[in-house]
Amino acid sequence: MSDALRNAMETMIKETFEGPPGEGSMFTESRPNSGLFGSLNQLTANEASTAVNGTTIAAHADHTRFYLWGTNVILKDGKQPEMDWGESWKINLVDEKRWNQIQEELRHEYVTFLERLNTIEWSEPPTKEVLGSLAHSAYHLGAIRQMLKVIKG
Repeated sequence: MSDALRNAMETMIKETFEGPPGEGSMFTESRPNSGLFGSLNQLTANEASTAVNGTTIAAHADHTRFYLWGTNVILKDGKQPEMDWGESWKINLVDEKRWNQIQEELRHEYVTFLERLNTIEWSEPPTKEVLGSLAHSAYHLGAIRQMLKVIKG
């Protein structure tokens, strides 16, 4: 794979999680904290536990962490781990300790993901996996940002 494509994917992944790198944006708002981490960080555990259309931001955040964990295993081992997708949506009510833990675990999987980008042998299967994780994470960022409108008013 070309360095340009790998670098572009890394930039888009960083924007999804960290927000835009400065002025301008490829797809998030052009302001600080508009990525996943900034969006989650502004919430209390009670707000993250507020149901909107049958789910919570805490569930979205933990599901994103779970998916990213699976991607990291695939990129490391070359095969999909056993994953119980239903379990990844069971979180509803969280206290501050659990809410902080979800965010820390998500950040850990994100950092691991970035590290894997620099160590994998790029071919079609891992490229699809990385692009799938980017799309999946961006989808959940959008869902969370819409839920924030309801929760924060």
